[in-house]
Amino acid sequence: MHVTPTLLKTIKQIEITTRRMLNGSLVGDSRSALKGSGLEFDQIREYQQGDDVRFVDWRASARADKLLVKQYIEERNRTVLIAVDCSASSLYGSTELLRYERMAQIASVIALAADYGKDQTALLLFTDEVEVFVPAGKGHNHVRRLMEELFTHKPRSVKTRLGSAIEHAAKLKRSDTIVFLISDFIDDSYEREMASLARRYDVVAVHCRDARERFFASCGFVTVRDSESGQEACFDTSGSQGVILNSFLSKRDEAVKSLFKKLRIDSLELSSDEDFWRPLITFFRRRMSY
Repeated sequence: MHVTPTLLKTIKQIEITTRRMLNGSLVGDSRSALKGSGLEFDQIREYQQGDDVRFVDWRASARADKLLVKQYIEERNRTVLIAVDCSASSLYGSTELLRYERMAQIASVIALAADYGKDQTALLLFTDEVEVFVPAGKGHNHVRRLMEELFTHKPRSVKTRLGSAIEHAAKLKRSDTIVFLISDFIDDSYEREMASLARRYDVVAVHCRDARERFFASCGFVTVRDSESGQEACFDTSGSQGVILNSFLSKRDEAVKSLFKKLRIDSLELSSDEDFWRPLITFFRRRMSY
């Protein structure tokens, strides 16, 4: 794993931006992790009606001449597994960043947010096979390792098989796992594996699409190449073929949405031409009760 100064700068910027948003007013309270009789001390604050009197800090209260209580963050053993598609279709991009670069950023933000919430984080990178698996861990150094893996990994395969990642995730055998599956979901025949995973774990599908995959503008004859099979085809986007192409893209999108709905899987759609920071962190904190 070779980490260049440029990559280190990118990682640092993601860390700074994510923590700023987590701690700022953009996403609500600065910290809303579950409070209770856990083992980790959080802070001393002024007593509020309804607080458990067992947590009153009598010495601090006497010094401050007001009633103060000790607040704790509930200890949790939840695991966040981030599975990222790094097949050849992830190397497409019609904007400044390739799809995979955007997905690596999204995965990094999820890892940082999970660490902020005191959850363990694991990483899985896949093509048509599992290429990297980093077991769950906590702390700044662990999250930094995940981010370095995300941005330095060079896929061995160009093909996609979502089932390979899903089958590996199912082997974790931890009922408190939540799986974030980040992909373009351009694959066939993964419904059975996805249904099995959804029965076992909490699953969130992060659907990363390029703007061109929602609608292909009329621009005359265009030659396209399948990044995984290498096959090429020429389309007249200004004629009937353009209509057929956009109809195909729309139907593929609807099929993915219908599958998530059928399996009762939460999903988040993120497009390459839209800012992802705010909707991702807001969704994550709401979904994870941070």
